[in-house]
Amino acid sequence: MANRFHNYIGGEWVAGADWAPNRNPSDLQDVIGEYAQADAAQANAAIAAASAAFRQWSVSSVQDRSSILDKAGSDILARREEIGRLLAREEGKTLPEAIGETVRAGHIFKFFAGEALRLSGEKLPSVRPGVDVEITREPLGVVGLITPWNFPIAIPAWKIAPALAFGNTVVFKPAQWTPGCAFALAEILAAAGLPPGVFNLVAGSGSVVGEAIVSHPSVAGISFTGSVATGRAIARKAIDRMARIQLEMGSKNPLVVLDDADVGTAVNVAVQGAYYSTGQRCTASSRLIVTGGIHDRFVAALTEKLRTLRVDNALAPGTEIGPVVEQPQLDQDLDYIGQREGARLVAGGERLDRATEGYYLSPALFVDATNDMRISREEIFGPVACVIRADGYDDALTLANDTDTGLSAGIVTTSLKHASHFKRHAEAGMVMVNLPTAGVDYHVPFGGRKGSSYGPREQGRYAAEFYTTVKTAYVAP
Repeated sequence: MANRFHNYIGGEWVAGADWAPNRNPSDLQDVIGEYAQADAAQANAAIAAASAAFRQWSVSSVQDRSSILDKAGSDILARREEIGRLLAREEGKTLPEAIGETVRAGHIFKFFAGEALRLSGEKLPSVRPGVDVEITREPLGVVGLITPWNFPIAIPAWKIAPALAFGNTVVFKPAQWTPGCAFALAEILAAAGLPPGVFNLVAGSGSVVGEAIVSHPSVAGISFTGSVATGRAIARKAIDRMARIQLEMGSKNPLVVLDDADVGTAVNVAVQGAYYSTGQRCTASSRLIVTGGIHDRFVAALTEKLRTLRVDNALAPGTEIGPVVEQPQLDQDLDYIGQREGARLVAGGERLDRATEGYYLSPALFVDATNDMRISREEIFGPVACVIRADGYDDALTLANDTDTGLSAGIVTTSLKHASHFKRHAEAGMVMVNLPTAGVDYHVPFGGRKGSSYGPREQGRYAAEFYTTVKTAYVAP
């Protein structure tokens, strides 16, 4: 029988109302464990525990908060190999990528251990003589954190760490497909010395646990990362009761390749941005917008490179692309690949057999795409990219911006003029020059424009904008 993992509510490990298996997408016979599934009553109990703990935690010593977060970060880093292997097993990232994500999570906790000590305010003179004005930040309250399956430890870390650093209490719902890292993180936080109720983990479905978190009047803020449709539904419910929201949703990110680009650099940037992590990243560059003078050389070189990539078990040495995370996601990928709308498939897009049964898919590349096709407009979230031919830089920029979303955008060029113009005029929250669109640091703001994001930025010192509320106090003698 597989090991069972319990929810963490009010400082206690609590059996779920039901259980769900967590399977390895590289090897469907490998059951990692059975993970608790909370019902609405358990979600409400977690919210009640967080509400009760908020009074003391919100005024706790910043040194205590810093020390707890620093210990959690150190423990994550010490267990990087173990947690990285767990991540690779449950999500399908290659082992090096999974270990790298785990290290990033450890660094995030250590960064916010420092931020707990650096929360600043202002003291200003009033326009009235003898009166001082003090501007401070206070914790928001109970925050509900809902995270996706594609970064099962990094994204929880960049939500949980600032929430705790600034004095909030947490109710955390991880993704159903990748619960293992969330439960490992809960164990680490419990061992780090958090008082009961400050952090609570309730796994389960969005329709039950997520709905309870979003609708509960005691939850002051909701930070969500996931699909556009779900994010918009959360926004409507949260705004109806005036809860604060932070939404990070999907995108259809462009990578522009200009005639003056180095072909080798462009191919490397495209492969890393579009296909690594099996393309399962909201920052993936799935639209490759290429100007005419380099188009054919770029397509030929990229096609050849894709044929050499090793798609295999995420734990196998030398694997460059692991499996798709789950059967529904694989079905979605294949559905998009099958609806070509006049584009030509020049590489990949096929189910693959490997030594172990898994959700293996060869990286797919379409050419002759136009910006009005489904594969050019809708987020596929798999190892699928399309090439769109552009008539010079101005046309490429227009195509890049012709989307309802705007998380990340990239350009490959040796022209300082075009790079500078693109940085200013790309309608995205993050811009990469001669770098993959899917690669960001933990100490700087993360977020997009248009339909990709709503609310304050995540990560870095900008995280305080969501997890704190500003108070202005007037003081007279």
